[in-house]
Amino acid sequence: MIETKAGYREIEHTADWELQVWAPDLPALLEQAARGMYNLAGIQFYPAPRQVHEFDIPAGDPERLLVAFLSELLWILEQDGLGFDTFILNLTGDGLHARLEGTPVAAQSKEIKAVTFHNLAVRQTADGFLVNIVFDV
Repeated sequence: MIETKAGYREIEHTADWELQVWAPDLPALLEQAARGMYNLAGIQFYPAPRQVHEFDIPAGDPERLLVAFLSELLWILEQDGLGFDTFILNLTGDGLHARLEGTPVAAQSKEIKAVTFHNLAVRQTADGFLVNIVFDV
């Protein structure tokens, strides 16, 4: 049973990695999903230099928004070697505006190739939102 208002936990999966994520609202769900993805990949951050990165994702259903957000984080990780630990996420009628702060990645123990739509369904519960995310590794 889920005991905290927001968080994530790894779920056993036969071939890929699966993460269950919960939070009181959609921006918090996106943040917890990012933190969980970094945890699965064994990301360790350098303490400095701190960097700010901003991007927008067009409006869409919660599943497409989640996949697009996490995919953007994977792309930034691969291209720029950056990971984030501070998330300011604002949903508007136009989509998501993300203002993230983080540092270069010092180490990564596992590679995530992609975020998948496999059985992806963001569900609204009495406590907020819940989703299981499968990552291709």
